[in-house]
Amino acid sequence: MDEDSRYEAVRSRDGRFDGEFFFAVLTTGIYCRPSCPAVTPKRRNVRFFATAAAAQGSGFRACRRCRPDAVPGSADWNVRADVVGRAMRLIGDGVVDREGVAGLATRLGYSARQVQRQLTAELGAGPVALARAQRAHTARVLVQTTDLPITEIAFASGFASVRQFNDTVRAVYAATPSALRAAAPKSDRGGGGGPRVATPAAGIPLRLAHRGSYQAGAVFDLLAAEAVGGVEDVGGVSGRRVYRRSLRLPHGTGLVAVDERGGTVRSVSGAHPGGWLDARLHLTDPRDLTTAVQRLRLLFDLDADPYAVDERLGSDERLAPMVAARPGIRSPGAADPAELAVRALVGRDAAERLVQRYGKALDAPCGSLTHLFPEPAVLAEAEPHGTLGALTAALADGAVRLDPGADRDDAAASLLALPGMDAATVATIRARALGDPDVAPPDLDVPDSWRPWRSYALQHLRAAGELESR
Repeated sequence: MDEDSRYEAVRSRDGRFDGEFFFAVLTTGIYCRPSCPAVTPKRRNVRFFATAAAAQGSGFRACRRCRPDAVPGSADWNVRADVVGRAMRLIGDGVVDREGVAGLATRLGYSARQVQRQLTAELGAGPVALARAQRAHTARVLVQTTDLPITEIAFASGFASVRQFNDTVRAVYAATPSALRAAAPKSDRGGGGGPRVATPAAGIPLRLAHRGSYQAGAVFDLLAAEAVGGVEDVGGVSGRRVYRRSLRLPHGTGLVAVDERGGTVRSVSGAHPGGWLDARLHLTDPRDLTTAVQRLRLLFDLDADPYAVDERLGSDERLAPMVAARPGIRSPGAADPAELAVRALVGRDAAERLVQRYGKALDAPCGSLTHLFPEPAVLAEAEPHGTLGALTAALADGAVRLDPGADRDDAAASLLALPGMDAATVATIRARALGDPDVAPPDLDVPDSWRPWRSYALQHLRAAGELESR
């Protein structure tokens, strides 16, 4: 989009572009999402940015009305396979906070200077600024939805000091952390203006935003069919189900519950710019909030661009009725790529046996959630033979990388090189664990006209009962 097209999107408050770009107003010093309901500023007073970090770096603060930090992420980062796309996925997973820019660069196979240059040239902000914007959003969520002490929130958000935390919050939100807490919307306080969550043990309530329509039913159907006992479950009646699972995270463990019945947003024009899924996270260490949220977003494919997907697939004669029936269908990913790879190889029943034999028991089980899925290193030692042993050994020693910054082609080639690994399993791993939107099974004749959204086309076929889940 050129700047005139972006301004038209702002003028029409088009929620389709929330998260794809941001605009800032010179006269107010505020930056917003395109669908902000405030009075449209004059064109000469508007500047556009690719990221919230770039807007913040230019001295603009976040709008308190449209909360631009809460928009879905750009769909580009999940689609693109270049270094910028891979870097953004890693930053979203919290790698800069845990390993620094040097760790990010090492994972990408570039020097820190090259990564800095490429991100700044395209996005207007380097990895440190991008991570800082993400930390600010994490801080706001914790400030406004929990009663954790401010000092604990500072370090849980990834800041190196309380002073750095205070300075960042003031710069981004033009308010102190205490003022931000006092101004928390009622919806962030449990509804009805009631008290905020008292302790982290009670869980952190979240709204996981998405753009456009979201076919939650198809996603929950798939998750229910695949659910591995001990690690995850899906309960309730269709339309009001709850998906729950355990999470292994960098600093501890987590339990999450995500509701099938979310919320929707309608613009002034009556359009459907997006909505959210309600979730609640229980973390043993609040420093894992950013990573846990990002992994849930990947699992539920919340950063997808349903408008682009539906436009392409809806023009196909075979798929058009399916797209009309299920606009906004998603291609679910994985909360743990290594776990998904093992499950794709061995199947659900065998995966449950692995959990019971080798999974780590949770310190505080919650109903049917009793274990974490066993780590690759544990499985490689316990089950060293056959394709499973080869896969888990390769995952454990890094010969196969499935992290958010992995090169998809390299990962697929490494998987195919493992003894006994078949192309169909690799296709499943590529689509789910690596989040590739354009994957087709090798034994299925899929037309090129479905590119670059073949993974979504297959979800339509599954939802319509024309293709079995793999």
